[in-house]
Amino acid sequence: MTAHSLPRPFANATPAAAVPVSVAYGDGIGPEIMRASLRVLAAAGAQLAIEEVQLGEQVYLAGHSAGITPDAWDSLRRTRVFYKAPITTPQGGGYKSLNVTVRKSLGLFANVRPCRGLAPAVATRHPDMDLVIIRENEEDLYAGIEHRQTRDVYQCLKLITRPGCEKIIRYAFDYARAHGRRHVTCLTKDNIMKLTDGLFHRVFDEVKADYPEIATDHMIIDIGAARLADNPEQFDVLVMPNLYGDILSDIALELTGSVGLGASNNIGANGAMFEAIHGSAPTIAGQGIANPSGLLLAGAMMLDHVGQGDAAARVRNAWLKTLEDGVHTADIHGAASLGGPVGTEAFADAIIARMGEQPRHFRPAARSTAVVPIYTPEPPKPALKQLVGVDVFVDFTGTPDELATALNKASGNPLVELQMITNRGVKVWPQGLPETFCTDHWRCRFVPRAHACINRAMVIELLRDLHYAGIDFIKTEHLYTFDGDAGYSLGQGQ
Repeated sequence: MTAHSLPRPFANATPAAAVPVSVAYGDGIGPEIMRASLRVLAAAGAQLAIEEVQLGEQVYLAGHSAGITPDAWDSLRRTRVFYKAPITTPQGGGYKSLNVTVRKSLGLFANVRPCRGLAPAVATRHPDMDLVIIRENEEDLYAGIEHRQTRDVYQCLKLITRPGCEKIIRYAFDYARAHGRRHVTCLTKDNIMKLTDGLFHRVFDEVKADYPEIATDHMIIDIGAARLADNPEQFDVLVMPNLYGDILSDIALELTGSVGLGASNNIGANGAMFEAIHGSAPTIAGQGIANPSGLLLAGAMMLDHVGQGDAAARVRNAWLKTLEDGVHTADIHGAASLGGPVGTEAFADAIIARMGEQPRHFRPAARSTAVVPIYTPEPPKPALKQLVGVDVFVDFTGTPDELATALNKASGNPLVELQMITNRGVKVWPQGLPETFCTDHWRCRFVPRAHACINRAMVIELLRDLHYAGIDFIKTEHLYTFDGDAGYSLGQGQ
């Protein structure tokens, strides 16, 4: 038994009814808000069998680069339900994001973040906002594949897959259908990232045909974010790739009155993780002033997930009644508050004291019966994949013309020619503009000459020629067509 386990709010849970749950108390304010949240869940009648797991900052510092031990993995895989307080990732290189690791390792592909205005209890300029952001959880730039390639240039790979798009987009539509929501908005940046975000948009357009009763639209992420900040009431369900969802959900929750109100549900076919969306806030840790609402509401989502919807409804109603009565923590304290701000434990006590009551202003929460199916994508249709060229990335200091001369001199295969050179995606040879700023990182595209073909042996021969010519190639990307469609981008200006 650890200090985090005291008091033990589920000591009297009925063994036959208690659902095993892995619980991490986290770092910073994590232990404070987790203790408060567990007390409230227990008072609502939740039946949980807690398995405490150790993870976070101390585990990182003990030598586990992902912040989690093998024993904790065993617990998560056994219970398949994870209730997690915020954790701190130490600064500096070599430490992986625990959230990303858990989500990807356990296949928790969908991140669900409800964002609701709570006026007049919580001050907001958008009292009627009631939206849900559904964020893809495993792919995009959060793949975390990064490299330093030259003195000047670093890269991060953005990975988007068709199965990943299909799973999250169908989940968004099925969520809307299950919860009686009527509109799904897709947000991407496919005017720029035509292959990756373009795929997400195309799959959205394919899937929406199976949900004719649900209205849809698509927005470019920048104007969508602007409209969300100005008029969130126009949105219902929003679905988007990983990075955009992370950013926009924080914006939306800030509009509700505080990021401290935000709860997150991470769902997959083999498990679920429930957490507040905010961080560990080490600057206020130990002061007893943190708002436990986000973690508590995540706990209510967890109760829905394990079939204890009556307890979840009691938690939500007592929490709403507490807010209505003006009992507020410091982050939401304002004109609607009665008296001064209360601390974490006092806020939990106030919710427990109202257990069984219902709010007057807000519509009371009812037992949730919504079931959102998990979609398994079908195997992809075969496509004719043909190699049509290669991009060779080169570390070179000099001008585009100097690099082109060196490459053409080095390449000894008469069937392959240098087609173009780009720098940071902009074509600089042939016929580049002298005003274009160039770094030491160049993409050099080689293609077969007219009526010729290219194969992998020719690519290897090309690289051998460049090596012996002293040209520092740092990576290659093969250029393919799929059923005749180019699977690669052109250079800007091409």
